Amino acid sequence: MISTIEELVATAEKRGCKISTLVKELEAKSTGKSEEELFQRMRSFLQVMKEAADKGVSQEIRSVSGITGGEGLKMWNAVDRSLLGRTAAMAAARAMAVSNVNASMGKIVAAPTAGSCGILPGAILTVGERLSKTEDEMVDSLFTAAAVGKIIALHATLSGAEGGCQAECGSASAMAAAAVVELAGGTPRQAAHAVAMALKAVMGLVCDPVAGLVEVPCVKRNAMGAVEAILAADMAMAGIESVIPADEVIEAMKEVGCMMSYKLRETAMGGVAATPTGKKLSEKI
Repeated sequence: MISTIEELVATAEKRGCKISTLVKELEAKSTGKSEEELFQRMRSFLQVMKEAADKGVSQEIRSVSGITGGEGLKMWNAVDRSLLGRTAAMAAARAMAVSNVNASMGKIVAAPTAGSCGILPGAILTVGERLSKTEDEMVDSLFTAAAVGKIIALHATLSGAEGGCQAECGSASAMAAAAVVELAGGTPRQAAHAVAMALKAVMGLVCDPVAGLVEVPCVKRNAMGAVEAILAADMAMAGIESVIPADEVIEAMKEVGCMMSYKLRETAMGGVAATPTGKKLSEKI
C-alpha cells in the first residue's frame, strides 16, 4: 500500500491518472469492496457535509453552551461585501456553518476531526460550485483528501491532544487543498505542493479550546482553514512549489507536536483558553 505523499504522486503520474482514481482502486483492493460501493459511501459523506453547510448558512444555530452561534449565517449574509471576494467568503461561511452544526450536536462528518469538520466541506462545496463541477467530481475529490489524511495519520497525527491544532485544522486544510487542486484540474504534483504549503502555514498552531469545548477559537479557525486551503491550491496551480516536500513537512509537524507543551494540546490550560475572558467563560459554563 502507498504510505507517502511522494509515492502517491509518483504512482499517479506513472499511471497518468488522478489521485482519486488511484485511491479508489487501492481502497477496493484493500477492503474487498467494489469501487462503486466505496463511491456511494463517499457520496453519502458529501451529502451530510452539504446538509450541514446549508443548514448553518440558512439559520442561526446556537451551540449547546451558548458561547458561539450564527457565525456561518452572518458571513453568508456578508458575502457580497467581502473584500476577499465571493469564493473565499462563501468557503469561510460554509466552514463556520458546519462547525456551528457540530457545536449544536448536529450531524457532521469528522474530516478528519469534529473540531476541523468545516474546512473540507467549506472548500470543496464552494470551489465545486464556483467551477460548476458535478457531484461525482466533488465525491472524487474527497478520495484525494482522504488519502492525504490517511498518510498524515500514518506518519504524524490528526489529534489535537497529540499534536495541537496544526494536526486538526492544519491537516484538514492540507486535505482540502489537495482536493481543490484536483477539482480545479491541477496535477497530482501540484496537489502535493498545496498540501505542504497548507501545513506549513499553521505549523505549531496550538489547540486551546475555551472551556474544553470545540467552539472558541475552533469555529473561526475552520473559516481560516478553508480559505487557506483554496489559497494553497491557487499558489500550487500558479506554479509555486514548496521547497520542503510534503512528506518532510508532515514529519516536521509530528516533531513540533511532540515538543509542544501539554498545556497547548487540547487541555484548555494555555493559549486563549487561559486568558481572563477564557477562564470566565469556563467558570460560567
